[in-house]
Amino acid sequence: MIKIVIVEDQTMLRDSLAQTIDAQPDMEVVASLADAAFALDEVEKTGATCALLDVCTENDSSGIVAARRIKESHPEVRVVIMTGMPEITFIEQARAAHVDSFVYKNVGTNDLLGIIRSTMEGYSTFPRAQQSIFSDAAALTDVEVDILRLVCETKTRKEIAQELFLSEGTVKRHISEILAKTGYDNILRLAVHAVSSGLIVPKMRDEQESR
Repeated sequence: MIKIVIVEDQTMLRDSLAQTIDAQPDMEVVASLADAAFALDEVEKTGATCALLDVCTENDSSGIVAARRIKESHPEVRVVIMTGMPEITFIEQARAAHVDSFVYKNVGTNDLLGIIRSTMEGYSTFPRAQQSIFSDAAALTDVEVDILRLVCETKTRKEIAQELFLSEGTVKRHISEILAKTGYDNILRLAVHAVSSGLIVPKMRDEQESR
């Protein structure tokens, strides 16, 4: 029996997932919650063998951070990350956290169940990253994405320069390039759009403190 902990902050979706999974003869939902910060506690309390985690959950808790904690403490537990947002580094972050599989929420129910089963058998599923405003002609370099992410984390130009080991003049030049590529006239407006649309997700407080 696959014993699953679900973390999803949307009540209707969480309940629907739990009902669907519980209806399977080889699966059982042992806990369902809205805040990923408590995922590890529930895994340990219930003896879950699989955690199905949304990326962004209640109280700004990160499913990817929770996944990392689960895998560090219980590497035998399989972790499946799910998201509905095309943030350009979610897949990279999930791999770094040793997540077993990654799915977008637009997959069908049978596909999700199949991914859970195959993950429990030792197979990993990772999709190609979805396109964002940083694709194609507006593609940003890795350094430019790092700068924009730090802007989204409310870092000053000086702090960005220090963190990326660049001069403030170089940061200023990269910001100009970012604006030219994306068509924005203000980096803060771009940052607001990037965060509100889910294209960039600033690192959570506990992620920054762990660095």
